[in-house]
Amino acid sequence: MKSYHVAIVGATGMVGQEFIKLLQQRNFPMASISLYSSDRSAGKRLYVGHREIEVKETAPESFQNVDIVLFSAGAEISKMFSPIAARSGALVIDNSAAFRMEPKVPLVVPEINPEDIKAHEGIVANPNCSTIQMVVAVYPLHKVNPIKRIVVSTYQSVSGTGAAAMEELTTQTKLVLDGQNVVPHVYPHQIGFNILPEIDVFLDSGYTKEEGKMVEETRKIMHAPDIAISATCVRVPVFIGHSEAINIEFTDPMSPEDARQILSKAPGVKVLDDPSVSLYPMPWLAAGSDDVYVGRIRSDASHPRGLVMWVVSDNLRKGAALNAIQIAEEAARREWFKSSK
Repeated sequence: MKSYHVAIVGATGMVGQEFIKLLQQRNFPMASISLYSSDRSAGKRLYVGHREIEVKETAPESFQNVDIVLFSAGAEISKMFSPIAARSGALVIDNSAAFRMEPKVPLVVPEINPEDIKAHEGIVANPNCSTIQMVVAVYPLHKVNPIKRIVVSTYQSVSGTGAAAMEELTTQTKLVLDGQNVVPHVYPHQIGFNILPEIDVFLDSGYTKEEGKMVEETRKIMHAPDIAISATCVRVPVFIGHSEAINIEFTDPMSPEDARQILSKAPGVKVLDDPSVSLYPMPWLAAGSDDVYVGRIRSDASHPRGLVMWVVSDNLRKGAALNAIQIAEEAARREWFKSSK
């Protein structure tokens, strides 16, 4: 296989560091790697394998002679630099929300819609973390028995907000245990020993932007514009790993046994479901893993065509860095590059 010149924008962030780790773990064919960040982090040195590489400030000229650029530096940076990188001939895989709902930008989860990558015009969008794990779990069932409605409640870890949120959870936990007062900085309220039903900004509808992402992105990825979806997204005092309680209404009845059998053969899914021995997915178990874990699969007592399930995944890996690298791997394997160099 050909080797590729890879660049990472946002290399010093949590997802950026997962990019570096996963590129090495998965033996991605790299001829070279360049690391970029904001001016605040420029000059830092990071190890890639046994080599120490200096992180440089992102600039318009950063993308010359680069084949693949992995972005995880926020929507504003992506909007500024992704088109420049694409015009330079690179394939951009963007982890922000900047381009996800653009009609001409593929929004891809490789287990579901890899063929969409082929239609890219230089940029492929990586979906939201909570969306990715949900669609990986529900799409195999949808292919067998079309889904009509999804109601999902998420329990999202603080790592989804970044390193500062993880530090704040640690600090607040210590303060509460010591009987001291807590002053929140990252979130609007204390997150230590608390949960916050607010992720991203509130919209006029009463839903948050995060909840809206789950609705629109799921429909786009699954090519299912008519699925009715309602989401409630909640931040919980967990460091790594998002959890979701998902209620699904199908076109026809589906037994839990059939669902388990289908999901046990689905790519990227691992079924952990034995209530008799308290076997079910948990964030502590999922952290550091590439799989989407599914358990507590049962009939919905409120609907004859419904199932309920519990889904957990590492939001930094499958929810972000891993999915982006899987997109790059698929593009490389099929040689879906469009170069204007």
